[in-house]
Amino acid sequence: MAKLVYDKDGRLIFTKEMKKEYTLLIPQMLPIHFGMMRMCLKKHGYNCETLTNDSRAVVDTGLKYVHNDTCYPALLVIGQLIDALNSGKYDVNKTGLFITQTGGGCRASNYIHLLRKALKKAGLEQVPVVSINLSGLEKNPGFKMTLPLILQLVFCIVYGDIIMLLANQCRPYETEKGATDALVHLWETRLVEEFQHTRNFSFSHMKENFALIAADFAALGVVRTAKPRVGIVGEIYVKYSALGNNALEQFLLSEGAEPVVPGLVDFVIFKIYNRDVDVDIYGGSRLKKLVVHALQGYVEKCQKAMIEAVKAYPQFRAPSPFEHLKELASGYLGAGNKMGEGWLLTAEMLELIGEGTNNIVCAQPFGCLPNHIVGKGMIRRLKDDFPQSNIVAIDYDPGATKINQENRIKLMLANSRR
Repeated sequence: MAKLVYDKDGRLIFTKEMKKEYTLLIPQMLPIHFGMMRMCLKKHGYNCETLTNDSRAVVDTGLKYVHNDTCYPALLVIGQLIDALNSGKYDVNKTGLFITQTGGGCRASNYIHLLRKALKKAGLEQVPVVSINLSGLEKNPGFKMTLPLILQLVFCIVYGDIIMLLANQCRPYETEKGATDALVHLWETRLVEEFQHTRNFSFSHMKENFALIAADFAALGVVRTAKPRVGIVGEIYVKYSALGNNALEQFLLSEGAEPVVPGLVDFVIFKIYNRDVDVDIYGGSRLKKLVVHALQGYVEKCQKAMIEAVKAYPQFRAPSPFEHLKELASGYLGAGNKMGEGWLLTAEMLELIGEGTNNIVCAQPFGCLPNHIVGKGMIRRLKDDFPQSNIVAIDYDPGATKINQENRIKLMLANSRR
């Protein structure tokens, strides 16, 4: 068994010995993206598992170990991790936890401290927590964000985005029930198998796969009847996680609507771009600015290749490149408004309205002040500028009832049909 090692501040370190012996648990947010990311991490020697526990016990566990004034996504993520540790499925003396840190002032950088406090309270202090970050916030000998791993994770994000985008545009109209999900599974399996070989992580190969993915989804049998399109925006976790938003996408499908979900790659570029903005506003290293530009340029290049593949089929709506989102937001919020989802959230609503998706659900988690400012706080301005917009802010918290949330969405859909 690996020896427990602590740093000078008392933080439990994830060591090289632990890398060989430990299973690392990953909280779930985007099943397609995270499934491929897990395989990338396994390729680099990390034994990982993405969690699927999503019962009410997750919320109750979060409430038990996290203060109820803490934001809802933090409560859910920590609740899911500790619920898994308490399930008896894992050896808690050989299990670690993966969690992301964005480096901003938001809760996304502070989850890790809340999680360690919760582990101590639950008597699980021996479980190491591994931070995935590009900011050098925490370092562990047993985990390193190498350049090959970063680029491969970018591949997972962009592949996940194109599959999610095309699946959402086919699933409500498919002539054979389940055909879209079967195709999603086929491509997930194929891409995961490709991750075993480094030669498949090239830009040219990625472009080839984009073209093949788009062609396969274009070949699905669909009947495109008139259905209301509903965009989903908000805090990143409740926007994407079925656990966080009470299976919002599935509910919209059951109501005869087409869910429209912006991709994850814009958020990734947004976070990289913020490093550039930091140097402009606060000063900093010119070298940092050059590195940031190079990484942002590569991710944007991947995004543009994905957009071109989608545009080859007129029946599909392609997303806008990141540069266009920046232009959309410029008349509303400045680049320095970057806490949480920052100006990107408002830009996503503007993009949806611009493409004709006037119905929008803005998912508002309890305790997320930045989201309320750039989400709910901007709705009146957007409705003044775009009277055709039909936006509803839905609050998600441990005490909010699913029936009330769904009734408000049904009212929004009724307004749309009128």
